[in-house]
Amino acid sequence: MIPTSYPSPEEMARLTAKMLWEIEAVHFMGDEPFTLSSGLPSPVYIDCRKLISFPRIRSTLMDFLTVTVMRNAGFEAFDNVAGGETAGIPFAALVAERMALPMTYVRKKPKGHGRGARIEGAMSEVERVLLVEDLTTDGGSKLNFVDAIRETGASCGHTAVIFYYGIFPETTKTLGDHGVDLHYLCTWHDVLAEAKARGGFDAGTLAQVEAFLSDPRKWQAENGA
Repeated sequence: MIPTSYPSPEEMARLTAKMLWEIEAVHFMGDEPFTLSSGLPSPVYIDCRKLISFPRIRSTLMDFLTVTVMRNAGFEAFDNVAGGETAGIPFAALVAERMALPMTYVRKKPKGHGRGARIEGAMSEVERVLLVEDLTTDGGSKLNFVDAIRETGASCGHTAVIFYYGIFPETTKTLGDHGVDLHYLCTWHDVLAEAKARGGFDAGTLAQVEAFLSDPRKWQAENGA
């Protein structure tokens, strides 16, 4: 079923943050900071992969993501939905099902045997492809997938994620300079607002998180980057 009518973006952001807390996908720093995929430290970490194990929340968020994309990009804007290896694959499949579109996935690098393919599934050069991932930090990793899609001759001008860090000012420029629009459900600011509403966090932890969100590069430089 293709969803067409859902809450406002602000309400979807609030509900998404609430669901991420409910399944314990959000983690605030204890004694040691987390290490991001970039190798940089962070006092916060989010695990969107957990969503696949919670059917009701998973279904609701995929409805939210589908309607967000259609509202922003258009109801007939895509011919194919591609997931990024590996976290984006299940979410791409669920979005493709809702949009009644073919689904493919993109490898991070060519496999070392067989055809050496990076695109798995059927993708043609005339197709307009939506790239689906679980989250994005600074947007850089998305460009690798976008380029692989474009190498087939297909176009890719949109990427959709459940969670966007929303704290690195270069993100939208990085993607925009590459001709890619970003669609997302919530950011760390939404998650922090939900954390404050829920209570249960000491002032020191919240102060560290707020310091990171207000100036992540400064916080990382002061904490071992």
